[in-house]
Amino acid sequence: MHAFDVLGDPIRRRILELLADGEQTSGAISAVVQAEFGISHPGVSQHLRVLRESGFTTVRAEGTRRLYAVDAEPLREVDLWLDRFRRYWDQRLDALATELARGKRARRLDKTERNDE
Repeated sequence: MHAFDVLGDPIRRRILELLADGEQTSGAISAVVQAEFGISHPGVSQHLRVLRESGFTTVRAEGTRRLYAVDAEPLREVDLWLDRFRRYWDQRLDALATELARGKRARRLDKTERNDE
């Protein structure tokens, strides 16, 4: 399955968001996803399986619990693919940073001028 096919599903994206904060049990993941999306536990398990089989997550057993974590390698591949499109937003972000710096400088000068009065 292609990385964007995996990431195209909002439930799988949400699971990855949850795992971005650190390793979690399948039960904890299921509880959040079931509450937010209204799907069954087997439905969540299916999404976890897709993420695991496509390499986006790892799973390890700890007693009877299954702990999931993000595997960053497929995300690096997505990042490399996105790299050729960064120029479209990097310039805008640089321009925004410049405007923010100008605004801070103007406020600082304005404050200095008011203190001198």
